[in-house]
Amino acid sequence: MKSIVILAAASLVAASIGTPALAADAAPAATAAKYSSKTTPMSVLLGDPAAKAVLVKHVPQLVGNPDIAERAGGMTLSEIGDAIKAYSPDVLSEAVLVKIDADLAALPAR
Repeated sequence: MKSIVILAAASLVAASIGTPALAADAAPAATAAKYSSKTTPMSVLLGDPAAKAVLVKHVPQLVGNPDIAERAGGMTLSEIGDAIKAYSPDVLSEAVLVKIDADLAALPAR
């Protein structure tokens, strides 16, 4: 039991100290994790002016469509893409989602 407690404490200390290289890698990861086409609801993206600008850049037809905000606000871009794939396969294709995610990851942390 003592060794488990010591291991856990050592892990916590090691994680809190980190290295400069790891700390530098953590900042972009935290920003990237904030918004994602696969996990962030459309309403959240539309609520952040910087994220909304990314959507306007890549999918202006969705941002300008009041039905999308009203009916699909709780869906992620990936889910919306799946839902409209039969009608508009290129609007939220995987290639477009990759570009959106790259731009979202580049947003400054809030």
